[in-house]
Amino acid sequence: MSKIKTAISGAGFIGPAHIEALRRLPDVEVIGLLHFDKASSIEKAAQLGLAKGYGSFDELIGDPEVECVHICTPNNMHFDQAKKALLAGKHVVCEKPLAVSIPQAEELVALAKQTGKVNAVHFNLRYYPLVRQMRTMRERGELGEVYSIIGSYLQDWLFYNTDYNWRLEPEISGDSRAIADIGSHLLDVLEYITGLRITAVMADFNTVHKTRKKPLKPVETYAGKMLAPEDYADVPINTEDFASVMLRFDNGHKGNVTVSQVSAGRKNRLSLEIAGAKQTFGWCSETPNELWLGRRDTANQVLMRDPSLMYPEAQAIVSFPGGHNEGFPDTSKQMFKEVYAAIKAGAPPASPAYPTFADGLRELVICERVLESNRQQAWVTV
Repeated sequence: MSKIKTAISGAGFIGPAHIEALRRLPDVEVIGLLHFDKASSIEKAAQLGLAKGYGSFDELIGDPEVECVHICTPNNMHFDQAKKALLAGKHVVCEKPLAVSIPQAEELVALAKQTGKVNAVHFNLRYYPLVRQMRTMRERGELGEVYSIIGSYLQDWLFYNTDYNWRLEPEISGDSRAIADIGSHLLDVLEYITGLRITAVMADFNTVHKTRKKPLKPVETYAGKMLAPEDYADVPINTEDFASVMLRFDNGHKGNVTVSQVSAGRKNRLSLEIAGAKQTFGWCSETPNELWLGRRDTANQVLMRDPSLMYPEAQAIVSFPGGHNEGFPDTSKQMFKEVYAAIKAGAPPASPAYPTFADGLRELVICERVLESNRQQAWVTV
């Protein structure tokens, strides 16, 4: 079987996660990666069992073997690398956010259309099987008119003032942190399931740790912190640890979401309740194989992730029978399965099932309006 060859730019937390997922696809081969420089790339490639370590992004996209590039670098590098990769004739899978400004994202959407290359943004949380089951149930009329939406995304990896990461630095990450980093996933999933569009937002942010202690030594995302007091420097923080956002939707109804990266004990918890005219969907990413279905006049139900009980659309992203749990690593595999089917076909389908650069632009627009609302302390139209 001829395999599609791909390379990864960025080898922090999410780059190796992409590699692990790609290795589970029989028709894909990861051949190399770019870390910081040639030496670190070779070292990291050897650790991950890859053949090539590139010295620069230009060297990576100049490799004629590479057909697709996965961009897993800090946010401020996404635009330049995605643009270069498309111009070099490569298909592109980019981490979110697609860019750090709306004009940059608009340029990438236009360039992707012009080049005809497969383009995707890693909104992988759409690929929990029960998320697609909810979407399909809604499409089949089983939810009814959506009355309200309540969602949250809670983490604790920035709980202490000694927790530090490049995402805390606006010049690298952008002007928003909690909303852009995890809120974008939540808002994308809510629009994906319901088919509704957010039309206006009212946001209120809080920076819990106004000053953080920045390590003077490198610390990777989610890595344990074992530094002495003299290994830190105090730095001011001006991006949000917490955000609360009220939402208006295009069906006239309302909702609200909360995101926090300082909620002790919540490791990576996206939860949602979507109340419709016929029933309510309740789901949580930390128990992703259970979907709660709330009813008024009959007993509530819990649907277990079991392909024999699910619709074909959701069965398509299930690999194991009921009782054999699937979780976060499987979401990327299932998304990449659809992306690489398009690459194998040679061009994006007319209506891709996977999230594209256009979806990345959509979330960037929403996040920018949320930021504007917080600054103005007023409702802002999306």
